This record gives sequence, structure tokens and C-alpha cells, in this order.
Amino acid sequence: MSFLDTIYMSNKLKKTKDTLVETYTNFMSNEPFQMSASVSYYALFSFPALLIIIVNSIGFFYSKIEIKTKIINEISSVLGNDTAVLVENIFKNSYDLNQSKIALYVGIATLLYGATGLFIALQKALNKIFGAPENSNQTFIKLIKNRLFSLSLILIIGFLLLTSLILTSLISALSDWISSIFPSIIVVIFQVVNFIIPLVLIAILFALMFKILPDAIIKWKDVWLGAFVTSLLFSVGKFALGIYFGTTSPESTFGAAGSVILILLWVSYSSLILFLGAEFTKVYALKYGNGIINK
Repeated sequence: MSFLDTIYMSNKLKKTKDTLVETYTNFMSNEPFQMSASVSYYALFSFPALLIIIVNSIGFFYSKIEIKTKIINEISSVLGNDTAVLVENIFKNSYDLNQSKIALYVGIATLLYGATGLFIALQKALNKIFGAPENSNQTFIKLIKNRLFSLSLILIIGFLLLTSLILTSLISALSDWISSIFPSIIVVIFQVVNFIIPLVLIAILFALMFKILPDAIIKWKDVWLGAFVTSLLFSVGKFALGIYFGTTSPESTFGAAGSVILILLWVSYSSLILFLGAEFTKVYALKYGNGIINK
């Protein structure tokens, strides 16, 4: 390595260190635990509606039973069987075929309002992180617009889940055939691809959140790096949290409310990862990107 290459690497490491230090400092100064607690509170009431809307929206294109099974298995792998049973009961109790049309319409409206509440809470937190001014006199049009944005993100989550289901099913179907014909290294490559696909899809979701939710304008090229960093942290944390919940069983401490407590803990943790990624995106955009402009 030449002297110039050494200087270049040294400057690169210094910039990375400065970015990470500033990210952590900003992260802690914005009271992330308080914001995550607020998001968790809204998530508790949004959770059933969110699940039902996602399943029904992508149920037009894919088997609802497989969608529910995928969601339940994911929750079971992270939060344990008791929480998975709770989610399964939510699905079982989500339909009442004997209700009147008025009750049905009211139920749909309640679902939409409840599901979008989580993203409204996330929007307020991201506005604080990105320095967007708080508007206490929000107009009715702005309120409707925010709800529609939130609903669009829910549908996007459904679409990404559908894409993940299709690609995972395709890879699983091909794995047995490939393992019988090609060397084992090809099978390993397929498994790596199967790991990368959810990572990319989650990164897309985080990028959309950073781009759409805040009342700030951020260039796409400034968003993607932060989104992929957030996705990587989320995937690693999900694995670690799954091991923690699987070995310590914290839900047993809270008895009947254990599953609900685990959901709150999971949402709180996920929110902290999201906020940390948002802080990183902000610092990167201001230091090396195109900056941030308030809408």
C-alpha cells in the first residue's frame, strides 16, 4: 500500500468515526427511549388492524393461509410460541360474517384509522430527528394526506411481504433440485441469496419511511445508505433478540400479559433501530450529501 493510499484510508476512517460519533450523539439527545415508548403505545392498538389489512390486501394475489402462516412463523421465531398463538387468535377473531353492513363499514374505518396511527407516531418521531418544524395547527387536508401516506406504507409492506413469500417459495422449490445436480457450493449460494432478499426488502421499507414519512425533503441517494445500514442492524438485532427471548423467556415474568409485553418490547427495540438509522441518514445527508430541506 502506497503512502497516498494510507492517507486516503486514514481520512476515510476518520470520516466514518466522526459520522458514527455524531450519529450517536444526536441519537441520545433526541430522547429515543421516550419516542420508542410512544410508538410502542400506538403499535399496541394498531397491531391487530395492521395484520388484518396486510393479509387481506395481498390475499388477492396469494393464499391467505400461507400469508398468515408466514407471519405467525416469523413472530414465533422472534417472540416465541405464546405470542404466535396470540397473533393466530387475532386472525381467527378478525371476521364476523353475521355483522350488519353498517357494523362492517364502521369496522373497516376503525381498522384503517387504527393501523395508520402507528405510522403517524413514527412520522412525528422522524420529524423531530430530521429537524422538521412541528405544526400544531394541522389542517384537515394535511391530516387526511398523512393518513393516506400511512395507508400506502401499509400496502407497501404487504407488497414486500408478498414478494418475499414468492421469492422464498421459489428458492425453496429450486434448492432440492439444485442440490441433486450441482455442487454444494451452489446450494450455499442459494442460501446466501435467501438471506439477502429479506435484507434488501427491509432496506426498501426503511428507505420509503425515511423518504415519505418526515415533513422533509431528502434525496434518494442520501436515503439508501442509511436504509441499508438500518436494515443490517435490524436483521442482526432480530437474530440476537430471538436468541434472548428463546433462552430467558421474559414473558413468564408477566403471566397472562407476557405476550403483549413482548410485542411492546419488540416494537420499542425496532423503533430504536429505526431512529438510529434515521440519525445516521440525517448526518450523512448533511455532511456528505445534498442536505435536508423542510417541506
